[in-house]
Amino acid sequence: MRILTLFLDGIGLGEDDPAVNPFAAACTPVMRELANGHRWLATTGRQQSASAQFIPTDARLGVAGRPQSGTGQASLLTGLNAAKLIGRHYGPKPDAKTRAIIAEHSAFKRLTQRGKSARLLTAYPPGLLADFARGKTLRSSVQQAAFESGVPHFTIDDVVKRRALTAEWTPDSWRRHLAIAGLPDYGPREAGRLLVKLARDYDFAFHSHWLTDRIGHRGTLERGIRVLERFDELLAGLLEDWQQDEGLVVIISDHGNMEDLSTRRHTFNDVPTVVIGARAAEFAAGFRSLTDYAPACDRMLFG
Repeated sequence: MRILTLFLDGIGLGEDDPAVNPFAAACTPVMRELANGHRWLATTGRQQSASAQFIPTDARLGVAGRPQSGTGQASLLTGLNAAKLIGRHYGPKPDAKTRAIIAEHSAFKRLTQRGKSARLLTAYPPGLLADFARGKTLRSSVQQAAFESGVPHFTIDDVVKRRALTAEWTPDSWRRHLAIAGLPDYGPREAGRLLVKLARDYDFAFHSHWLTDRIGHRGTLERGIRVLERFDELLAGLLEDWQQDEGLVVIISDHGNMEDLSTRRHTFNDVPTVVIGARAAEFAAGFRSLTDYAPACDRMLFG
């Protein structure tokens, strides 16, 4: 049993309105198949098919205010209601109280201490890693949870040697925006296959993507459609190589955002959780909120 999680920051289940919701407009046949033929919308509801479980997931966690990345990701990766514990939704980065919760309860740290291999498969560019090291930039809650395991973040060298992926899945954005030379050249479909290959080295592998949230805050409908269609292509490559009985693939988010481009603010919508694999129904049993993810991973990995 192994678990590969694809985390997409800031995607929720919105209205069936192709004028403001990229999920209602994009051509995403693989994503629709995983939701029993439905688009990923507020009306989709819980779905079960031969290949996947689709679960509308509560990101509000009984706390007033708009869900935020700091506490949402912390809740996801600790199994604790971080927003309730600190008294509010907070983000985008975790505050000191949230970091303390992560330091004690990080799933990466807990799994490693119990003899499992756990790794964040996302690599980061040199400038960001330097900012982390000198305290100029706080890590996100996902990055902090991985850091607490004592394992260093993957670097540009790991992208070159195909031991990790960029946050955007393919190296082209680093080449285009950061002027980094010597990077491999591959598209989303090959990135999906590479994720499968890398995940087979770990009990628990997690990849974190951020562009969806950025588009929700300041992007366009066209960019939202484009990133979803790239993700659909990635899933096509991943599912070509993933064996249903070798473990689970989980797709999840921390809060709604990109599904409603009529606003630049986070939404109150449920987020999608999709579980793929022969034991998907077992993972999905009783799954309703972000805090159910870490306990479900523990059940599957430890019995």
